[in-house]
Amino acid sequence: MKLPTLTGLALMGLSACATTSGALDDDDDASVELRDHHRHHHRGGVTQFIAMSLDTIGEDDAQRPDVERLRGALNGCMEPAREIEKQLVLTFADGIATGAVKLERLDDAIIQLNATAAPSYECSADVLNKLHGLLTASEREVVADKVQAHWEIWLQVNDGNSVNGRLADVTEELNLSTAQVKELTKALTEAFGRKSPFEPKKAAGYVVAFAAAFVFPTFDARTVTPEVSDQLSAHGARRMALFYETITPFLDAEQRAELAGHLREHANHTITLSAN
Repeated sequence: MKLPTLTGLALMGLSACATTSGALDDDDDASVELRDHHRHHHRGGVTQFIAMSLDTIGEDDAQRPDVERLRGALNGCMEPAREIEKQLVLTFADGIATGAVKLERLDDAIIQLNATAAPSYECSADVLNKLHGLLTASEREVVADKVQAHWEIWLQVNDGNSVNGRLADVTEELNLSTAQVKELTKALTEAFGRKSPFEPKKAAGYVVAFAAAFVFPTFDARTVTPEVSDQLSAHGARRMALFYETITPFLDAEQRAELAGHLREHANHTITLSAN
């Protein structure tokens, strides 16, 4: 099993994100939706990646109902985080609409979201063990590869170097002026230039460790340390909050209203290639 790259997603079963040539198309609607999902939804950390990776497993097989049942159980483990995240995104929307997003006011909600990640993984341990027992060796490898692929996309849109990607999307969504883009680029570069406690290499190591363990004939989810899941939830939520806190003062009332509307849609977002 090799560590996947974004251009190889189609080969790993993320067919909704691939072009007919088999490469990820950054302008493809499904690809845009997937990136947008990973920018705004951080519940469950790695548990979410696993649940999303089951979208095509057993698609034409009698085992599909059992896979769906187990995926439903994984999503159930993340339900507390879903509600906290929903309220967090709605709070962003309200702050943007009024022109005042304050990160310090969101700290409690972000801390609560962070605190649900480890319990979500603990809740899911038995489910993952049952899933491992249900899948064939080749299916387990597909899941492992897809988990890593989701991680790469999540990192791409949530690390310190992806400011321009999200800004480009907002520029198109809100029809930002050249002057606004220039001001926002400077402000966001400064905001995201501050050191973050998030350690991408450590997180990547956990994802790789999970993937490697899951393909083996024997597997126990409780032996795979889930501690990085809370880091993903906290980092993703804080980065999202910092982005919106930074850009809001540069938007006019009409742009703020439109962006707030987009976020309210995200609060109840369901991505088409997974059961969220």
